[in-house]
Amino acid sequence: MASDLQREKTSIVFAAMDVNGDGYLERADFEALTDRWVHLRDGYQPERLREIMMGWWEALHAASDQDSDEKVSHDEVLRMVDNLGTALDLVVATAESMFEAVDEDGDGAVSAPEYSRMIHAWTGDETPTDGVFALLDLDGDGTISKSEFVRHWVEFWAGDDPEAPGTHVFGEVRAGRQV
Repeated sequence: MASDLQREKTSIVFAAMDVNGDGYLERADFEALTDRWVHLRDGYQPERLREIMMGWWEALHAASDQDSDEKVSHDEVLRMVDNLGTALDLVVATAESMFEAVDEDGDGAVSAPEYSRMIHAWTGDETPTDGVFALLDLDGDGTISKSEFVRHWVEFWAGDDPEAPGTHVFGEVRAGRQV
């Protein structure tokens, strides 16, 4: 069963992805989120970003939509999180795809501005990210490498340590809320 921390983290991402606020994740939510992200990123190939984001939808849908209603509820996501220990390959594959989406210039590293745009795309507003970025930049080189990103993604989805940097990959999490 998902822990309280896993419920918190999942709720943050679920709320951000549920663009229409109906309590379900649907293809249209991922399309709207992708449109928001594409709008923020003038130089990136919109077709590739759409492919990555819709691939995430397909993976989430296939793993979570247990009642085959073309919608994923928060409870269905939590049931998937409960089983992530046996599906870490899916988490890693998703992380590697998302890294490609966030690494706008393709230099193999996520810069602070690239990370900030990702968070802006998720939240739909300007959220300060400097403090969280510093936590995620484990080696202090001013970027998040692919291995750091994958590690944080796995910590976020499968981890249960409130002190793990990956707990904050989608923004700072404190006392039951995203900051």
